[in-house]
Amino acid sequence: MRVMITRPRLEAVSLADTLEALSVESLIEPLLHIEFIDGPAPDLSGVQALLVTSANGVRAFVFSVGEAPPGSRPPPRSAGAPRGLNGPVGNVYSLPVYTVGDASARAARGLGFTSVTSASGDVESLAGLVGERLSPDDGALLHIAATSVAGDLAGLLDAKGFLYRRERLYRARKAETFSDAALAAFRDGGLDGILFFSPRTAKTFVTLAKMARLQEAVGRLDAYCLSDAVAHEAEALVWRAVHIAARPEQSALLDLFKRNRGLPKI
Repeated sequence: MRVMITRPRLEAVSLADTLEALSVESLIEPLLHIEFIDGPAPDLSGVQALLVTSANGVRAFVFSVGEAPPGSRPPPRSAGAPRGLNGPVGNVYSLPVYTVGDASARAARGLGFTSVTSASGDVESLAGLVGERLSPDDGALLHIAATSVAGDLAGLLDAKGFLYRRERLYRARKAETFSDAALAAFRDGGLDGILFFSPRTAKTFVTLAKMARLQEAVGRLDAYCLSDAVAHEAEALVWRAVHIAARPEQSALLDLFKRNRGLPKI
């Protein structure tokens, strides 16, 4: 059994390891390439909490406040340290972090943040959690985001009276073509399904599949989608079947995949 993982490479490698434990082979085919934006560190003056809607966001934030490679806790910058905090840059890690999902929460904890709470859902869930836990009187909320965002987190929080700020710290560049390995897998029938985690990724897949005239090959595959919004984009092509996770979490998508393929729980 072989599936294509369309996530950015860092997340895809971790997911491939999980699937390998189920004896499922993965073809890693990132359709979005993450690029951190090099610029001044964020201004944290008056910020009561960070909002994270992607694991890439928290990695980009860590990158923006230190010189170490993404994925490890950085040392302080020699210049351009974040403003608004007393003491060394390490105090950044004591800021409360609210994440849209469990994967981004794990990433934040893994990078050293000590107060992390997950909404285990979507941006509406995150806005609801923030409204329950925080007060607009205690300061601004800083959303660590990409240059392109999905959902209206700003509007949802504004309606609750919060001061919302957004820092665009990374961009997700769309793939322009499928890799040779992916094209060969489509041609040879070497795939059983595709895993989709974002509307933008699904939309990119549709564009590339049409460019490569892969509609017939796609019609023999199952699409596994993180949410209704993801499925909406994927359904621009005709699939053997389109499956939607019960909630927008990787764990829920994996549960769906395992049930559909008759695989054991791990």
